[in-house]
This record gives sequence, structure tokens and C-alpha cells, in this order.
Amino acid sequence: MIIDGIPLWVASTNCWIVSVNHKECVLIDVPPDPQAVVDRIKHWELTPVAIIATHGHADHVGGISAFVNMSANHFQPTGLPTIAETYIHPLDRHMLDDPKSTSSMLRPALEATGFDFRPPEVIIDLQDGDSVSGAGMKFMALHTPGHTQGSVCIRLEIEGQPPILFSGDHLFKGSIGRTDLPGGSYSQLMESMAAKILPLADDTVVLPGHGDPTTIGNEKKTNQFLQSIL
Repeated sequence: MIIDGIPLWVASTNCWIVSVNHKECVLIDVPPDPQAVVDRIKHWELTPVAIIATHGHADHVGGISAFVNMSANHFQPTGLPTIAETYIHPLDRHMLDDPKSTSSMLRPALEATGFDFRPPEVIIDLQDGDSVSGAGMKFMALHTPGHTQGSVCIRLEIEGQPPILFSGDHLFKGSIGRTDLPGGSYSQLMESMAAKILPLADDTVVLPGHGDPTTIGNEKKTNQFLQSIL
């Protein structure tokens, strides 16, 4: 199994490349550095088949449109279908549709890239409990508002492996996502944490949108924010 996390762009945002069949892959978030993502996928000799956005902030979705446009040129020769589907919660879709106007302090850096930010052709709503199938895997969305209204964590289970949670900017090693940006709410984030994250198995591997991996069990023991609601 390939799970490759690349910290990219000004915020060192993790783009996760996930594959079990070593032919195709699913991407979790694409920061505004699409060439780096293309290069890493080509290194693994994979073809991307879907992108899942954990939320709509520019450092997580700002590279999606450019990457989708680039993928047609870079991956079509493999004979496999090029990426056609991008998934995001509908409450954050407006940020994917127009990342510049919703990027706040990141707008100058985003505009400096010179990318075409027209939204990808196929965007699919990702609601709580929805599944995304691709590359021989099934990803389940957990709607976890608080960082943004459309934030989701993505759960993946592979036979013989501990469960995996791509937590976006909801849960970090030793911390949680900020809630002082538009659409953020500390109380809502903590409610989401209690309802959707704390019930997960302790051996669940947490792969966040920034920083290092952890586990649910480790965060229950060491993360003061989780301890406050246990």
C-alpha cells in the first residue's frame, strides 16, 4: 500500500496520495503546487482517479483546478482514465468555485501562482456518510464542521491494516484546527470531535492536513483538547 504525504506550498499543507493496487490513486487535498503532485504521482507510476477535499481553504484546494487540467496531458498516455471527479462538502464548494475571493490572507500568494482557478468540470457533493470509491478503495466522509462549515474527515479501512483517518484541519497531533476564520466555531468543532472522532478505535491512524501522523489513542492520552471532552 502507498500512502505518501507531501507537505506543500506556504502552509506546508499535506497532499496525501493513496493507492492499494499500485496502478491508480486517490488524492486527499491538492495545495497550490500541482506540479509537485504530478511529479510524485509519476514517481510512483500511478494514475489519479479522484480528488477528495477535506475542506475549502485555499491551501487545501487551490491546486485542484490546475492539477485536473494538467492531468489530462501527464496521465492520458497510460491508457487509464484521467481524473474526472472532485469531491467536496457542499457548504465549502463556494471556496473551490472561487478560491481567490475566499482565501483571505493567502490571496496574494495564490494570485502569484498565475494558475487558472476555474473550477474543475466535475464536482460532486460529499455529505456526511457518503462513500467515494476509487482505485480499489472506499473512503467514507464524516462531516466535522468547526474549522469550516463544510469540513470533513475521511475514513479509510483496508483489510489487514489499522483504520486510517484523513483529518484535514480538524484534528492535528497535539492540537485542533483553528476556529477564528470565517465559518469557524470552536463549540461546533468540539461537538464534531465528540460525536464523530472520539468514538473511533484507538488504533485509528490520523493523517492530518498539516504536521505529523498520530493515532486516536495517542490523542486521547496527550491532546488537551480531546481530554477536555472525554
